[in-house]
Amino acid sequence: MTYQIGGVAAGELAAAYGTPLLVLDYDALDAAIARFVRACEPLGIEVAYAGKALLLVGLAKHLKHTKLALDVCSLGELLTAERAGFPADRITMHGCGKSADELDAVCLHRVGRIVVDNLDELQQLAAMNAQVPVQTLLRLNTAIEAHTHEFVLTSGQGSKFGFDTDTLPRALDVLRGAKHLQFAGLHSHIGSQIYEENAFAANAQALMERAAFCAAQGFTTAAIVAGGGFGIAMDPRESTQAIDIGAVAKRIAQTVQSEAQRLNLPAPAIGIEPGRALIGACGTSLYTVKSAKLQFGMPYAIIDGGVFENPRPALYDAYHHTVSASREGSDLVETVVCGRTCENDRLVNAMLPRDLRAGDLLAMQATGAYTFSMASNYNRFERPAVAAVRAGAHSLIARRERTEDLLRNDVDA
Repeated sequence: MTYQIGGVAAGELAAAYGTPLLVLDYDALDAAIARFVRACEPLGIEVAYAGKALLLVGLAKHLKHTKLALDVCSLGELLTAERAGFPADRITMHGCGKSADELDAVCLHRVGRIVVDNLDELQQLAAMNAQVPVQTLLRLNTAIEAHTHEFVLTSGQGSKFGFDTDTLPRALDVLRGAKHLQFAGLHSHIGSQIYEENAFAANAQALMERAAFCAAQGFTTAAIVAGGGFGIAMDPRESTQAIDIGAVAKRIAQTVQSEAQRLNLPAPAIGIEPGRALIGACGTSLYTVKSAKLQFGMPYAIIDGGVFENPRPALYDAYHHTVSASREGSDLVETVVCGRTCENDRLVNAMLPRDLRAGDLLAMQATGAYTFSMASNYNRFERPAVAAVRAGAHSLIARRERTEDLLRNDVDA
């Protein structure tokens, strides 16, 4: 059977848009959103999509018709959301080194609230004028160190993010003196690709303990955001599967409720911010084999993508299950799939047809998150196109860059 994505043949997509190509299955995305909403809505947990995973105008237009809120962490992501008409009151400004323009956007009420990462940022915001009170959450480093790659660990001593226990009191002092900043709650994100339910519960407990400290200083924590990073299945051959979001949501809600009672605090509203857990498995990258050869007896496939359009394997040793998308074959052999950049950019070892040849298509799965959003122009390659499929139909939502795009910012000597 011909390899299909959302009911559309891979060959048809490659012929229409070329390769490398990121394909988003909107039906799969809608199903993922529905799973989160079913798990979280009865518990009163707000779900916000983390735009850093992937954000395009077409995707934001699709998301604005769902029940999701949206996190952005740059002016570029905010402009993307605005171009899509995403409601400002459902947008949160994130990030750990916000620019003056991004803080201006917050004060102009182009977003509903801000998550402040550090004291310098908070002091800068306090010195600015705002048209309306700025809903302000403080990002905390709760020191919960979940089991994940060190490059995607966002809590603990090895993390740059958030206020630690020493700087939190100083942050509250700044808030106390800034009448236009309204303390809205606390936030903590502990990392990505986490499969440990207990880690999320421990983070929620730590947030509630910090809420008790804030209460003693005269600040009521109306909301806590317990982050994202919910692990998804990347390798169908491994026993590790996607984390049970229903079970995790219940643990977070139960922890917040029980801690509120124990600490004699009003129970805050709860939020989470999945990115990869919503979009990751919805994406498939299609590639054309440029060369199939043996290197010291080992099969190699050099494709037309590489570290420039998917840096994750090089950054985190990330795995993406890869299969032949041109033809089926029972005689499969382990093959090293590499990109075409001037790096030893091994992307994955995959079981592919022994007679693999130039022109064949490969499909790399679960590439919806942190591939296109992290793509670069290394070697001055063009970033790929992005297409969406839904109910057997397909459309382009990001054009492939052209060679003239690569030169548009160059200044002639």
